[in-house]
Amino acid sequence: MELKEALTRLAQLQAKLSAYNHAMSLIYYDGATTAPKGTAANRGQALSILSEETYKLSTGDETVELLEYLDAHKDELDEKSARTVFLMLKDIRDMKKIPIEEYIAYQQLSVESEDAWHTAKETSDFALFCPYLEKMFDYQKKFAAYCAPEMHPYNYCLNNFEDGLTMEKCDEFFAALRSRLVPLIKKIGERKQLSNDCIMGDFDEAAQERFSIELMKVMGIDLDHCGLGTTEHPFTTSIGSHHDVRITTNYDRENLASSMYSVIHEGGHALYDMGSDDELAYTVLDGGVSMGIHESQSRFYENLLGRSRAFVEYIFPTVAKCFPEQMKGYCAEDLYRAVNLVTPSLIRTEADEVTYCLHVMVRYELEKRIMSGELEVKDLPSEWNRLYFEYLGVEVPNDREGVLQDSHWSGGGIGYFPSYALGSAYGAQLLRKMKETVDVDACLARGDFAPINEWNREHIWKFGALYKPSELLETALGEKFDPFVYTDYLEKKYGELYGI
Repeated sequence: MELKEALTRLAQLQAKLSAYNHAMSLIYYDGATTAPKGTAANRGQALSILSEETYKLSTGDETVELLEYLDAHKDELDEKSARTVFLMLKDIRDMKKIPIEEYIAYQQLSVESEDAWHTAKETSDFALFCPYLEKMFDYQKKFAAYCAPEMHPYNYCLNNFEDGLTMEKCDEFFAALRSRLVPLIKKIGERKQLSNDCIMGDFDEAAQERFSIELMKVMGIDLDHCGLGTTEHPFTTSIGSHHDVRITTNYDRENLASSMYSVIHEGGHALYDMGSDDELAYTVLDGGVSMGIHESQSRFYENLLGRSRAFVEYIFPTVAKCFPEQMKGYCAEDLYRAVNLVTPSLIRTEADEVTYCLHVMVRYELEKRIMSGELEVKDLPSEWNRLYFEYLGVEVPNDREGVLQDSHWSGGGIGYFPSYALGSAYGAQLLRKMKETVDVDACLARGDFAPINEWNREHIWKFGALYKPSELLETALGEKFDPFVYTDYLEKKYGELYGI
């Protein structure tokens, strides 16, 4: 085999895998959005067959021979090809350690688990979901034992979402945040609270959908390649490549900010995925490199930009046009203060910037204890409720607003949650760097996201998964990651808002 022929075969292999992923992503998206309730078993059957074919294609002798040949000639490969071979071999070596029957069973369980979670959340009954979640955690422990027996099983999970992340690093990171956030929350609690009356009321869902489309346009999202759907828990997914990205939201008639900021959040994910270089399409390098970096973009747009005074002042006339009766008598400053109200709450996705990371810490502590064998899945609701009262001072009234509020565990996203807090901190430092060359506030004041998006594209998006997350971040920042940049940002912004 010659090198040129091998590279051609590598491109063909990736295109075929991308096609399978396209089909499986569509099935998942359909199941989460418009599929009838009773079709989970049907989707599970299709996914089990497709996942088996993907497994065979990914780990077959012909594929392994091809990749090992290319790996032996890695010094002759360009940067993108070398990284591709490295990532594919890494995945294959892990997949081959997992028995195929367990891999297929896990794919089917994911569909059934997601369906059970929807039903359990609707009825606020954790007991309906518990057996599926127990299996999900058990599979993660099994996969960790197969793929990385030398690692703590939870470190294996964390590493799957953020390369190099460990419990030790998480503990240090969260301790740093806690040291500054707890005193800040206490000071804010002693001040007069802001009003959020202008975003609470009765907001027609059709009007919210029209407003969502306007938000996507302002953000610079290409609507020819990004669709908007509705689901119980908002998410973003790429369908085969960055040329087809779907985001979802959930409309709360009583709270305008709920969908508004989920659209901006998921829109940040979409911009990142869609910003990959076209030459990366249909390859393993297409899309984001890690969930920490991904959340740096979603949280960047949602909070650092979307809750800024400059953006709120710009978008207020659009809000007033879409909801004239609800906005009567209010001004942009009212909206700005409403969307930046700091108060401990039940729901993570609707939490303010200051208390948000405490929601993540609850999930991190629970995952860590289950993966360490210190907590049983059946005891999650009581421990969840206890930690919410300890960390946030709120009492959880039911499972729906408590342990069942997030969809991540139903799909096996164990180890994902720390990415949200990391991403928030990454984003604050990226914003500080961006402001050295881009007048961000001026851009937001005129609704011009182009310079902001271009900076992110040149420093983050276009590289896809070409570099490790730590390498990508440090190159973009020109310095080491520092979590206190994030706490400095929060102290400054909310100190001004609350007169601290």
